[in-house]
Amino acid sequence: MKIYHSLLAVVLLITFSCKNETKSTTEKKSTPKAEVKKEHKGQASVKLSKGEQPNALQVAMTYKDDKGNMPFSTLVAAVQAAGVEDALVNAGPLTVFAPVNAAFAKHQATVDELLKPENKSKLAFVLTNHVAPANYGIKQLKKEAKKGRKLYMASGKYLVVENKDGKIIVDGKPILMTVKVSNGWIHVIDDLMVPSDK
Repeated sequence: MKIYHSLLAVVLLITFSCKNETKSTTEKKSTPKAEVKKEHKGQASVKLSKGEQPNALQVAMTYKDDKGNMPFSTLVAAVQAAGVEDALVNAGPLTVFAPVNAAFAKHQATVDELLKPENKSKLAFVLTNHVAPANYGIKQLKKEAKKGRKLYMASGKYLVVENKDGKIIVDGKPILMTVKVSNGWIHVIDDLMVPSDK
C-alpha cells in the first residue's frame, strides 16, 4: 500500500510539473505573437536588398537634404496613420507628388483634423490624391501639358498639369525636384493637393 501511495505521489508530481512546464512554454510563446501583431505585415515591411533601387516609400523614409533634414517625415507619418504604405511600394509604375514638411505646416489645422483616428479614410483620400497610377517622368508631364490632358490620380480625381516657361506645375503646385525610384517617380512639391470634397 505504501508503494502504491508513493507511486501515485510520483505520478501526480510528474503530471503537475509537466502542466506547469507547458503553461510556462505557452506563456513564453504568446509574448512574441503579441509583438508581431503590432508590426506592419504588407509589402511595405519588405526590406531593401543590397544593390536594389529603393521604392517611393523607402526614399521618402530615408531621404535627407544637404542639411541632414528629413523633408518627408510628415508625409511618411501621415501615410502610416492612413494605413496606405502599400500603395507607395507596389510594383507600379506610379508617380508620387510628395509634399515636404513645410507643405503640411501651411495647412496645420486641416492636417491635425485629418490625423484624428475617425478621419482615417479622409486622410487616405487626400494622400492618394498625390499619387498617379502611371509613369509620369518630367518629359511625359511636358507631353501631357502640351496636349492639355489632366492627370488621373489614385483618389479618382483629375489634376491639371501645365508647362509655364519650362516649369512643370501640377494642380497649381510647381515641381521643385524629381527623384527616380524603383517603382516610378517622386516629384517634390511645397504644398498639398487637397481635393475640394475631402
